[in-house]
Amino acid sequence: MEESNEMLNQMPAPAEQPTENVDNASVPTTENLAEQSAEVTSTVEPTDQPEPAEQPQAESLTEPAEQPQPESQPEHAEQTDQTDQTDQTDQTEPAEEEPSTDFSALDRNALVAALNTLLEAQDITSIKNRVASVRERFNELDKEVKKAAFDKFIEEGGNKDEYEGGDDATAEAFKRAYNIYRERRQKHIDELEAEKQKNLEAKKQILEELRQVINDENSTMKQSYDAFNTIQERWKTIGDVPRADVNELWQNYHFLIEQFFAKVKMNKELMLLDQKKNLEKKTLLCERAEELIVEPSVTKAAKELQDLRDQWREIGPVPMEQNDEIWTRFRTAANQVDERRREYYAQRHEEQEKNLLAKQALLEKVKEVTAEMPSSSKQWNDKSAELDEMLKVWKSIGPVPREQNEEIWKSFKGFIDRFYTEKKSHFDSLKDEQSENYNKKIDLCLQAEAIAKRDDWKKATDELLKLQDEWKHIGPVSRKQSEKIWQRFRGACDEFFSRKSEHFSTLRGSEQENLQKKESLLTELKAYAFGEDKDENLDALKDFQRRWMEIGFVPIAEKQRLQKEFRDTINGMFEKLKISAREAEMSNFRESLKNNRGGLHSKRDHLVEQIQKLRADVSLWENNLGFLANSKQADLLKEEFDKKLQKARQEIALLEAKVRILDDTASDDANAEQNPAAEQNPAAEQDDK
Repeated sequence: MEESNEMLNQMPAPAEQPTENVDNASVPTTENLAEQSAEVTSTVEPTDQPEPAEQPQAESLTEPAEQPQPESQPEHAEQTDQTDQTDQTDQTEPAEEEPSTDFSALDRNALVAALNTLLEAQDITSIKNRVASVRERFNELDKEVKKAAFDKFIEEGGNKDEYEGGDDATAEAFKRAYNIYRERRQKHIDELEAEKQKNLEAKKQILEELRQVINDENSTMKQSYDAFNTIQERWKTIGDVPRADVNELWQNYHFLIEQFFAKVKMNKELMLLDQKKNLEKKTLLCERAEELIVEPSVTKAAKELQDLRDQWREIGPVPMEQNDEIWTRFRTAANQVDERRREYYAQRHEEQEKNLLAKQALLEKVKEVTAEMPSSSKQWNDKSAELDEMLKVWKSIGPVPREQNEEIWKSFKGFIDRFYTEKKSHFDSLKDEQSENYNKKIDLCLQAEAIAKRDDWKKATDELLKLQDEWKHIGPVSRKQSEKIWQRFRGACDEFFSRKSEHFSTLRGSEQENLQKKESLLTELKAYAFGEDKDENLDALKDFQRRWMEIGFVPIAEKQRLQKEFRDTINGMFEKLKISAREAEMSNFRESLKNNRGGLHSKRDHLVEQIQKLRADVSLWENNLGFLANSKQADLLKEEFDKKLQKARQEIALLEAKVRILDDTASDDANAEQNPAAEQNPAAEQDDK
């Protein structure tokens, strides 16, 4: 029978000498079963209760974002509630994959709007992670707003003991929206529990029907077994029941099954045959469990082991003499997998504690380095290099326990931020032209070093070439610093172009393979059987074009031939399938944007210019029509103008659709590319965490 994970986790641990039950045993359906006199012995099958301990969550590999705190927080300043009882009560829902959304660039009002948008989802469980992200970001911003209000109150001469903080209209709007989410989520949980209670009553009814089948003395053996088989199928289709009733319900069900098989006195030979099949199934499960012992991924092994345990409980009894042996084999393998899992998390915790000690030592060192600010430009630069190195070391150290992660990162980052703030003030105060030029080139070096690590080759190359051009137009720096800063800038450029060269060298190595893929795709396109649905045909052609663009480079000698043949074939398909020029053009336009994001603004300006010109033509033609008199010749001229007007309006509609596509694309790109600058301060980059 099929049992839920909740039921399996509530099963009692196996006894010292486990024996098999008769759940889901294969039973003959012939009339002569009543003539069999063999007694069937059946007891409760051993179960393997999984570890109750909760597995530790994976430690975040990133440092927490900077959270500025007021130096002196008023005692009765209202704090944002950080608890969510609804989320804590929802322990029965399966994990769901959600799209990853970055809310870090939104302000509080935008976050309120984002939360209200999420609440439009029909399935409240599908937005859980995104709501949590919105709420976390809003709490950060709200804390900053309250701190700013408090600081302003103090600066204006207020007494901190008299400060009365509170939520503004935006915070109240967010709380109202979030309370709606919590109410809907609680309602969802209540509905799940009600469904489980309904399932419990349904299974109790099945137990009563099973008792009636067992106690019915008037039915034939076939009738009894048919009724029993129907009851089993109905039992499998019923979902989860309340956790508190799982064990008792399961025991009652298996007790009645045992009573049923005792009543029908199943033929021992058939019983042994069925048990032999069950033994083969359980042997395969043992082999798979033993393979999991050497599975590289501990988490994957633990998940698959739970699946194997579920399958084990679905399989009926094995021959009595082999019951203990097969169970011991499976349990031994399962215990080894569980032990690996426990050791993995224990080792992980130990490593995090060591990482904490290392970061605490690094924190003391950066505190010592930044205790006294430099007096000369050289000292500033030397200490900057030293802090840069410390930051690199910090990044190389793994995660620390979650409860200490945010605090230690704030402390470390605070010292570095203070140093770079002082450094900026120092260099801003220098009036000398050479010092000013030096600062500009230092900034170019930092940007070049950041670009040197990136993989968006075209955009990064354009930016790096732009930096090189800026370098040429910056005046000279002191001779003492000139060679050093040049070598630093050149080193970053060399690093980037070396990585780029290696990347594209690897791509060119696969050109022959890409050639074969494109030849194969072209053959597939020519042989593709299109249907009658125009939309489906258009989607199919778009998919062929997308797959074509994804394949990558081919030998240069074959590029033009392949591209022309593919484009001619696609155009022929459009004509053959009677897909309009506008549909095809819009499809091709979208596909071209997927592979060429450059120059979106210039493309848009060009389209807008075309639209304006066409609208001017339309206005002129419509004005001219008003001057035509009623005559045969004028009617012919009007007809010609009408055709021009119709064509122009269609062209305007097509161009306007393209502009909307460009606007949507530009908006998506703007949201996807968030690279906050950290002026002479690499510690400010959030991805450093």
